[in-house]
Amino acid sequence: MLEQIFKLSENRTNVRTEVVAGITTFLTMAYIIFVNPAILSAAKMPFGAVFTATCVAAAIGCMLMAFLANYPIALAPGMGLNAYFAFGVVGGMGYTWQVALGCVFLSGIIFFVISVLPIREWIVNAIPKSLKMAIAAGIGLFLALIALKNAGIVVANPETLVMHGKLTSWPVLMAALGFTLIVALEYRRVMGGVIIGILAVTVISILAGQQKFEGIFDLPPSIAPVFLQMDLAGALQVGLVTVVFAFLFVDLFDNTGTLIALAHRGGFMRPDGTVPRLRGALISDSAAAMIGAAVGTSTTTSYIESASGINAGGRTGLTAATVGVLFLLALFVAPLAGSIPAYATAPALLYVACLMARGLTEVEWNDITEAAPAVITALAMPFTFSIADGIAFGFISYAGIKVAAGRYSDVHPAVAILAVLFVIKYVVIG
Repeated sequence: MLEQIFKLSENRTNVRTEVVAGITTFLTMAYIIFVNPAILSAAKMPFGAVFTATCVAAAIGCMLMAFLANYPIALAPGMGLNAYFAFGVVGGMGYTWQVALGCVFLSGIIFFVISVLPIREWIVNAIPKSLKMAIAAGIGLFLALIALKNAGIVVANPETLVMHGKLTSWPVLMAALGFTLIVALEYRRVMGGVIIGILAVTVISILAGQQKFEGIFDLPPSIAPVFLQMDLAGALQVGLVTVVFAFLFVDLFDNTGTLIALAHRGGFMRPDGTVPRLRGALISDSAAAMIGAAVGTSTTTSYIESASGINAGGRTGLTAATVGVLFLLALFVAPLAGSIPAYATAPALLYVACLMARGLTEVEWNDITEAAPAVITALAMPFTFSIADGIAFGFISYAGIKVAAGRYSDVHPAVAILAVLFVIKYVVIG
């Protein structure tokens, strides 16, 4: 049956290799089952319900990719977008998490439509590479600021905006230890280095009496408090158009870039650069984004960590299906998730931020009309505490600088239109 469904022989693989690859991928991305509830709980979402929603959304996304596209690519709620959800839309703009879920759901619907139609590729190709890389790096810097804040390393200051906190406090010391451990383990290619770092800090804190131990295994918490709780009417407010667009825009490039990178890494890409079964993959990741909002979590997206499973020999959807099954089994470790303090997940956020910041290396630094908008985009996200504003500032500055420099042909019509819309948004709405 597995041979017929996943065409194992045709892809030169077997059940054992695919299952091992799935386990490898899961261990590299399992940190999300602890980090995502911790982040979304800052938006006043019930921790236990979000934990369940995270596992369910990830499992559904993986199964869609497995059976619709037959690719070894795993999905789960995305880092960066969950932070924007909690700290930007809810914490910064003051909307309820139900409205924020509505925005994610609407962005998922649009994402699905443009994935079915030949619009997705047109949009991706229209955006300059420098801006794409800057957006990824900016999200990384945004995550870094949240990580440093959660660890107590950076605190507010009325005169200088920010300053360092008490560097000898327990959270700061444990966060520093966790980050050092994660980086060292990842450098040594130890499987599951991120989750080992999170659990190590948690165990030390429990043994030191700094954190209460809630247990390890239990029945999954109810998903009811967040299931189908999207406020679609609230999400349709004019002021939230930018928010919906931000979710859509980031998800669009995150998913597309990840799919292309993994297809290249796994050798799935044809000599002419096209990707077989791409339509199934596009439908899978866009449907997962929509379904994730319905079950009660932020945007679900493809994970670059799937590369670890591909390196372990994963070649078919059986790898993704294995990851999906493991996410369902993870539902029964909810007490362990509840035992993990925020300063234990902060190192994971900071590590992901370091990986995302390397996108700046691909900016065209020799062309100041490309580099300047990229820098503005990347810096605006942490300094305005908003991914949406960072994207808007990037488009506006790119179009404005190119026009002022007489480089009219560099501005794609799509970029020009978006830049004008962003300007109108700030003038009319603020």
